[in-house]
Amino acid sequence: METIWKQEGIDLNQLNEDSKKSAVGHLGIVLTKATLNSLTASMPVDERTTQPYGILHGGVSCVLAETLGSIAANCAIRNPDMIAVGQEINANHIRPVKCGKVHGTATPIHIGKSSHVWEIKITNDRNKLVCISRLTMAIITKNNKDML
Repeated sequence: METIWKQEGIDLNQLNEDSKKSAVGHLGIVLTKATLNSLTASMPVDERTTQPYGILHGGVSCVLAETLGSIAANCAIRNPDMIAVGQEINANHIRPVKCGKVHGTATPIHIGKSSHVWEIKITNDRNKLVCISRLTMAIITKNNKDML
């Protein structure tokens, strides 16, 4: 099987370093694994990521999903003049999580010239499905004036 990534091997350490001073770092999201066609990260379930009832906040699950799909899409774009930006996300929350970590894995459903569609499955420490999400990414020119 051929890799979907634009370069041989993804530098998880560099990607994690680049994310430290963003929402990704604030929430404790850490990229943990890249395969030929997937990207995985973990996120703690703690006071940064729970809602007032003490369970994982559904919006934070969406942040994890969009983070994974966005990074994966940008690592898969082969044209250096293009970037991927989020266009639409949906999420089905399956079960609550109160503690530990959640683990998300993004895999492509469609990688095209103008859009990508990614599936992100989020599981708990016992590998039980917590959330499943689908993310559509628009592939646009880096110097797009609409982004200013």
